[in-house]
Amino acid sequence: MKSSLFSSLSNIIDPGDALGEVLFGLIMALTWTVGSRLILEQEGLNVRELVIATIGCNVAWGTIDAVLFVLGTTFYKSRRLRLFRQIKAAKSEASALTMIEKEFPIEEVPFAAKAADRDALYRSLLALARRADPLKVSLSKVDIGAAIAIFLLVSATSLPAVAPFLFIANAELALRVSNLFLILLLFVTGYAWASFSGGKPLRAGVTMICLGLLLVSIAIALGG
Repeated sequence: MKSSLFSSLSNIIDPGDALGEVLFGLIMALTWTVGSRLILEQEGLNVRELVIATIGCNVAWGTIDAVLFVLGTTFYKSRRLRLFRQIKAAKSEASALTMIEKEFPIEEVPFAAKAADRDALYRSLLALARRADPLKVSLSKVDIGAAIAIFLLVSATSLPAVAPFLFIANAELALRVSNLFLILLLFVTGYAWASFSGGKPLRAGVTMICLGLLLVSIAIALGG
């Protein structure tokens, strides 16, 4: 069931992007809970306010991330449509090939390519562009699904942060458990990221913890 859920999610949003959204949400939640230790030591911690603020912050940023994704996707599709029209309107084959080469640099291809192969690739793309008709720029169901997934991923990461406060009466102990839980999830996120990308999971997990705590420290130091 777990693999089925992951497979369904990967059909909507790239797993690397999904893990990035989870990481962002964890850092946001951890910033609130770690920063709350300063409040606890100085004037006491209002658990209700912390829970509401943590959930509210992640829901707000989940909404912002989802909207930015929609805007970015629309811009990307509009830009590609503009390129398509420029290629069809090019005055010469050479200028059209230059446009394609600039948009799809061979350095981004994950394998070595000879000059002849590269030229053949660009000419194939040009032939396809000249035969095809422009598509209307609109958001697909997959795009909408990805935006919703982004919102849910960022918002849901607040739940591990606030869960200890619902089951542990001692505010300081609950705060410690919350922080520990979020740090553990940072490790899990880094581990999963490396497993997906072919890196070293243990090293990535530890690196993610260090990076997350560094970003949290910077946010707190800057008043965030």
